[in-house]
Amino acid sequence: MAEAAPAAGQTAKRGKPLKVDFSMSGGLVPRLSRMGVSLAFTSYQSGILYMLGRTPGRGAHVHQSAMPKPMGLAHDGQGGLILAGGFQIMELSNVLASHERVNNQFDHCYVPRRVHMTGHLDAHDVARGPDGAPIFVNTRFNCIATVDAQHSFREIWRPPFVGDLVDEDRCHLNGMAVDEQGAPAYSTAVSRSNTIDGWRDRRSDGGVLIDVKKNAVVLEGLSMPHSPRLHRGELWLLNSGTGELGVVKGLDGKGKKKASFEPRAFCPGFLRGLCFHEGFAFVGLSKPRYKRFEGLALDARLKAADSEPWCGVQVIDLSTGACVDWFRIDGDVAELYDVEVLRGVVCPMTVSPMSGDIAQLITYEGRTTPPQAAEQGALGGKDMPLVTQ
Repeated sequence: MAEAAPAAGQTAKRGKPLKVDFSMSGGLVPRLSRMGVSLAFTSYQSGILYMLGRTPGRGAHVHQSAMPKPMGLAHDGQGGLILAGGFQIMELSNVLASHERVNNQFDHCYVPRRVHMTGHLDAHDVARGPDGAPIFVNTRFNCIATVDAQHSFREIWRPPFVGDLVDEDRCHLNGMAVDEQGAPAYSTAVSRSNTIDGWRDRRSDGGVLIDVKKNAVVLEGLSMPHSPRLHRGELWLLNSGTGELGVVKGLDGKGKKKASFEPRAFCPGFLRGLCFHEGFAFVGLSKPRYKRFEGLALDARLKAADSEPWCGVQVIDLSTGACVDWFRIDGDVAELYDVEVLRGVVCPMTVSPMSGDIAQLITYEGRTTPPQAAEQGALGGKDMPLVTQ
């Protein structure tokens, strides 16, 4: 069982704090330790950014920070994170030196240092672009965009089937895979619709994969696809409506066959959030919102397997397609959006921009002065001393 406490500002259910239980496979913490990584994942439903790390005693620790509708999350390649949240794109930096620890435990402390006020764009996947600026999927305006010093966003690319840059979620553009330079390479959408909210009528098999550089649809017939990612020369994605993790074949254009989706693993949930480390995939699972997402093939797959959907993260061995470890959330939290691997991180934490601690945390070159108290709930309201080792 993971060590956890309710987060400050945690979304309430009918005026009461959310009640959740965390559980995990016995091999998860040893696996993360061998890999030298921690995990971060978001839930817009609870309004929390979760950090799953390891304590000095080699137990698990879940740190929770209140964030405005946290969605897309990405390691920025510079030791920090980029988070799409609510009406802003946040760039978070680790403020601790390698010898510093908070509460004798946290070796990384991520703090929002640059916040781009975008307005409510329903931003989904995020990344750091080739020029160093954040790029993100602007779902509300059906495009991939970047931040702008004057306006809410600046359009980078729009699917060829969307006629105008307009405030209408027409195709539900959601996923983005970037190349080694950070440039958008592929994107996913729930449909090719060019009318407002038209994607809702195409959820079962209207999903498409789009080659951004060629500006062309290269794969059709998907079911609510999410989270395209390039890994070891292959393009992976989540066919969320069927609960499948798989790889896209035939993108090189060789031969007579068109590109196809090849499932590699079935996970018992609506899948969103995908990252890789070595030969393993970390997949986010959510419980389907049946009032909106009913009638998908996932329902039949779960029934055939005599299984219920669940919320959490599964670790999939890419060589076998088997789930080798897992982290599960039960209770009031039923939906995740994104998952990210934090390489070289033992026990991470974040400081919420919505907490009072953010005003007291002062850092400058060679010096970190933490607030007098930790974020209430996230660390149990204990003092937050900084120690060097």
